[in-house]
Amino acid sequence: MKEVKAYVHANRIADVIAALRASTIWAPAAGEPPPNLAIYVVKGFLAPIDNVEAVSSIELGDEIVNECKLELLCADDHVSELVEIIRRVGRTGQTNAGWICVMAVQQALPIT
Repeated sequence: MKEVKAYVHANRIADVIAALRASTIWAPAAGEPPPNLAIYVVKGFLAPIDNVEAVSSIELGDEIVNECKLELLCADDHVSELVEIIRRVGRTGQTNAGWICVMAVQQALPIT
């Protein structure tokens, strides 16, 4: 099992979620759990798309951008497709449009 974390611009997150949910991975084979998805609104330092997106933060003493952190637990064989969807749909055309991290999960247990 893997955990995929992605930091994307807030204005791209709705399209990223829609593309993930439309993928074949979202309707997994029998006996396989669907990906577990969580979204957090975070403050970060991605390159702003325009002057409206950049906000001055008194707490951080710098310009920040409201971005979204996506956390996704999935089967190992789904990682490539999920990463491709996030990269394709989340892109803004800028160099610093976000980040995707993939980590191994030693154990994941459902709460029943």
